[in-house]
Amino acid sequence: MKKNNSELANAIRFLSIDAVEKANSGHPGMPMGMADVVTILFKHFLKFDPKDPSWINRDRFILSAGHGSMLLYAILYLTGYKSINLKDIKNFRQLNSICAGHPEYVANSGIETTTGPLGQGIANGVGFALAEEILKQKFGSKKVNHKTYILAGDGCLMEGISHEAMSLAGHLKLKNLIMLFDNNSISIDGPTSLTVSDDYKKRFISYGWNFYEIDGHSEKQIYSVLKKVKFSKKPTIISCKTLIGFGSPNKSGTEKSHGSPLGKKEVELVRKKLDWNHKPFHIPPSILRRWRKIGKRNSKIKKIKSQIIIPEKSFAKKLNKMIKKEKKIYLKNLDKIATRKSSEIVLSNLTKNFSNIIGGSADLAGSNNTKTKDHKIIKPGDFSGNYIHYGVREHAMCGIMNGIALHSGLIPYGGTFLIFSDYCKPSIRLAAMMKQQVIYVFTHDSIGLGEDGPTHQPIEQLTSLRSIPNLNVFRPSDTIETFECWELALKSKNTPSVISLTRQGVNPVRLENSLKNKSSLGAYEVLRTGDNISVTILATGSETSLASDVGHKLATDGIYSKIISMPCQKIFDHQSEEYKKKILGETELVVSIEASETNYWKKYTGINGLNFGINDFGKSAPYKKIYDHFKLNSESIIKKIKEKL
Repeated sequence: MKKNNSELANAIRFLSIDAVEKANSGHPGMPMGMADVVTILFKHFLKFDPKDPSWINRDRFILSAGHGSMLLYAILYLTGYKSINLKDIKNFRQLNSICAGHPEYVANSGIETTTGPLGQGIANGVGFALAEEILKQKFGSKKVNHKTYILAGDGCLMEGISHEAMSLAGHLKLKNLIMLFDNNSISIDGPTSLTVSDDYKKRFISYGWNFYEIDGHSEKQIYSVLKKVKFSKKPTIISCKTLIGFGSPNKSGTEKSHGSPLGKKEVELVRKKLDWNHKPFHIPPSILRRWRKIGKRNSKIKKIKSQIIIPEKSFAKKLNKMIKKEKKIYLKNLDKIATRKSSEIVLSNLTKNFSNIIGGSADLAGSNNTKTKDHKIIKPGDFSGNYIHYGVREHAMCGIMNGIALHSGLIPYGGTFLIFSDYCKPSIRLAAMMKQQVIYVFTHDSIGLGEDGPTHQPIEQLTSLRSIPNLNVFRPSDTIETFECWELALKSKNTPSVISLTRQGVNPVRLENSLKNKSSLGAYEVLRTGDNISVTILATGSETSLASDVGHKLATDGIYSKIISMPCQKIFDHQSEEYKKKILGETELVVSIEASETNYWKKYTGINGLNFGINDFGKSAPYKKIYDHFKLNSESIIKKIKEKL
């Protein structure tokens, strides 16, 4: 590296070294190794503007190897982002510092996504690149035309999500996607040869990616390859052969520089070797000025504001009108239909009326009912459509949807069976953490799946998903509630949503034409069988009609009850104490009915309550017989309630 650029790179290195040393915690090796590559990228190629961090047409830089977070914080500070100052860097890994141990998404900060779980940034990057192509097709290349750069490490590429996401990216020919592979051959346990003998080149080429290999410390090679890939016709991976812990006499090239501070003595040796005669956290003014000049490189480019590419200004009003119309149509018939089919009715209208909603499914479009006749498929090199076939790649699907949402301008939804939410959970959790509007359509949501058996019948999945903070889990009981849950999901800008839907047909629970979205309360009364009630019965989904049947039959014996539909517990939990008491506090006996794990319900039913559900794996049989087997039928439930009273 020329001295000019090596000084710029060393500023990154020593801010990273000093921050890790002060925190006595962190990963100095990757920032030290990749500083040269990132310096050339930001100096000559990356389209960004620290004074306008939300510029829609900026290039996205994603640090998938999130443990190397100080590299990102250093470059953001050096180039002049207001989000990070020197004090923040000195407080690296400390409480409430934006410079967290791993990057955490903050809007308009330059931190484009939350990473740390390895491989997530790769899937997010595919989502960013997909969103860019979709919006470019819609609004033209003058308004939308940018690149997504991902910095990934050996660990990212070991994770299964990387295979899923990169395979789809290659298939779709996402030409503006460029991955910088920090190929330092070191993991925390030691050399990657302990666990990996892949032929990287063959792997990436087989995905349909360009492959280049360079010396990650050669300015000439870095510049040359980044210039070459600007006009690529498919995604590109650049294998950057780097020395982890570059500059450390005793720890470079080893796992000793990966995940712990170098130590005071070694830091002094690094300063001497790299000719950096400055105190900790001190960046000489001449070097800082050069970095700040790089930050201003794109300041005079005419910017298109993000609002221009989002035409649905009356989105909420238009959506509300559509939902009310569909309610009226359905209430004229009151058909017994599966809620997955009810969801399809909503999606048919959404597809025709809202161009910013992008659908998809992990190879289950026909079963999920996520694809309508008006959808157009996104194909390799053709991004004029609004539906993505993700293939059997559930984890990547959800990580990609996070990237689509983060890009801005689009609302993604994707479908699979509820049981396979287990494959999706890491990405769902990050969507909740980042407050992104992502919608998961999970169908076949109980033993009502039937003959496919216990491997496909979700038991504990609803509880698992409900335990995630800032995630609304909707399980509508009928068509009307399905309409309402979709409306709520599409209005929840800062909260991702799960919509859990039945395979089997369900009887309508809501029989009156209520213009109000009752599901917005989280729980509400759907039936009262008499004046002097002694039982409150809570239910969701397909079991709400079962609860109503139980209520009616109890009434014939003079036992009166109220039936509560609870489509979203998280929303109910946020209601006033007065309202919660109105729902739960009227009777001593509170009962829950749901064809899933029962422990979650005990916070509502209390120690003296009854919980009807399933605390074992399912069975393979016609669904009605399975319900009988697990005693989820009127007779068994009534018997237990009578015994309790």
